[in-house]
Amino acid sequence: MSWLKTLFGGGANSEAASATEAQAVEYNGFQITPTPIAEGGQFRISARIDAVIDGEPKTHTLIRADVLRDQTEANEASIGKAKQMIDQMGNQIF
Repeated sequence: MSWLKTLFGGGANSEAASATEAQAVEYNGFQITPTPIAEGGQFRISARIDAVIDGEPKTHTLIRADVLRDQTEANEASIGKAKQMIDQMGNQIF
């Protein structure tokens, strides 16, 4: 059963990553919260993108295959990838 938790993001690593969540950043009307996922001593690029569209709150979770050794670098890279996605897709993210 624990492999299901790992597969769907409910393992101890995801809990540790969310405990060290970085501060959210505002960008073009979106709120980006870096949420790197700890995996085997490295951090997978991940971010939560939030916005209010037509009065309704929307959330998108960005997860990339890229991994970095340093959590601070992973936070910065997560924000950068989220900004790139916002620039390319805008509200179509949701």
